[in-house]
Amino acid sequence: MDNPNPSQKPAHLLNDLESIRQLLGDENLEPPLLIDSLDPDSIPLLSEIVTPPPTLAASALRAAPSLRDTVSQSISRDSEVNRLDSELRAAAQLILQDVIDDFVPQIEAELKRRLDARLSRLLPPRR
Repeated sequence: MDNPNPSQKPAHLLNDLESIRQLLGDENLEPPLLIDSLDPDSIPLLSEIVTPPPTLAASALRAAPSLRDTVSQSISRDSEVNRLDSELRAAAQLILQDVIDDFVPQIEAELKRRLDARLSRLLPPRR
């Protein structure tokens, strides 16, 4: 898993890092020193960045539907969905019955033909 012998030498890695630094154009920038101080006024406060959520006015609260209205609307939607579901199922049953009615004569004729063929092989012909 871990290879004790590194495949690249540290000097090669330092050269790669130096070429990346040159590509990024950070030649004239010096790293910040620990003795440099920070201006506390330059750091924004959270309250300056995040805006408080808008408050609901009393009229907006009165205009909002009550829980009872919401529940009754939800129940009426559910009953409408159930009614439509039962109508679709009934229509599907009728369509299936029509298809069965259309194909029963063909199926019956095929079964009769196969039965006659099998009977002629199983029973000797009549004299």
